[in-house]
Amino acid sequence: MNAYALVILGALLFESILNFAANALNLGALDPNLPGEFQDTYDAERYRRSQEYTRERTRFGMVHQVFDLAVLLIFWGLGGFAWLDGEVRELGWSQPTSGLAFIGALLLAKTLLDLPFRWHSTFGIEERFGFNKTTPKTFWADLVKGLLLTALIGGMLLWVVLWFFETTGDYAWVWCWLVTTVFTVLLQFLAPTWIMPLFNKFQPLEDGELRQAVLGYADKVRFPLEGMFVIDGSRRSTKSNAFFTGFGKHKRVALFDTLIEKHSTDELVAIVAHEIGHFKLRHILKGMLLGIVQTGIVFFLLSVFLKAEGLFTAFGIEKPSIYAGLVFFLLLYSPLDLVLSFFMQAFSRKNEFEADRFARETTGSGEELAAALKQLSADSLSNLTPHPLYVLLNYSHPPVLQRIEALRSA
Repeated sequence: MNAYALVILGALLFESILNFAANALNLGALDPNLPGEFQDTYDAERYRRSQEYTRERTRFGMVHQVFDLAVLLIFWGLGGFAWLDGEVRELGWSQPTSGLAFIGALLLAKTLLDLPFRWHSTFGIEERFGFNKTTPKTFWADLVKGLLLTALIGGMLLWVVLWFFETTGDYAWVWCWLVTTVFTVLLQFLAPTWIMPLFNKFQPLEDGELRQAVLGYADKVRFPLEGMFVIDGSRRSTKSNAFFTGFGKHKRVALFDTLIEKHSTDELVAIVAHEIGHFKLRHILKGMLLGIVQTGIVFFLLSVFLKAEGLFTAFGIEKPSIYAGLVFFLLLYSPLDLVLSFFMQAFSRKNEFEADRFARETTGSGEELAAALKQLSADSLSNLTPHPLYVLLNYSHPPVLQRIEALRSA
């Protein structure tokens, strides 16, 4: 076992141990006493179920994590990567096409192995706690659509990346960075119109009190909306959400039907105000720019480690290839990715606080958003007392109690 193998193995084990520790601490932080702030939202039974739901999802996630790690280590230890590489080479295809076959086979195998977990999550845990509305037909349709989109869109981008690394020499990483950046930006425009409607129906919000209230608020903060839509989120879950799509003059707001059903007009306007805050404060643009910079770093480092024969030897491959190097590099990159994720999650949590403050200042009160957050937490059986380490590793949004306290601070 060479140095690259030791680093990758150590990183995989360290990340697993860290996640296990965070999960264990998070379970230990469950407080049997309901926080006073939520006395008007949770009753004793709902609070008990929220903690039971946290325990169930956490333990399920830990089992899934152990399974994934065990499969990877067994496949690696039995020479699976070298075997698959040999099978692909026997086909006699070009490097980019061989890469599609190699990486596609790995992704398909992982998808199939994860199927029992996805099924149990949807029809076991979510069903038992009253969240699931997905039918088996919708489950399988979503799976097929997801695979086809990954093969079409992801496969196209992957082929281009592999082709550039094969044909453009030392500056291939720059070309890949540029192409990926353009692709990412284009996807922001195409997804709302062409991709998301494949999974959900978007119906224009009917004229009425809610539409007029949201449009009035948007006009007040000088945020033009091209359209307002209702998504049939209730087809899959009772949980709620809201988001914006589009850029420039084509901005749209989308509200889940479950959200509209459970919240007052004032609360829904406050939720929309929070989302508009992300745009007004340029959080989406900043996040995209950070992602672009990170992508450039990844492609540069990839170009360096593709020349490291030891990386291929660590996985039993004698003849290096770009596609195998890409897979192995991503495993090697995981420690840096873990560190970067701490900062990205912290950046996201900061943005959420800022968007909350924007909503409070532009609506004149933080009480409507606080009430909406409390109801959302109750409806989704959220953990009200997460451990700080678990928050550090997993939360893109601050814990709800912290958000409410911030909304009420001067």
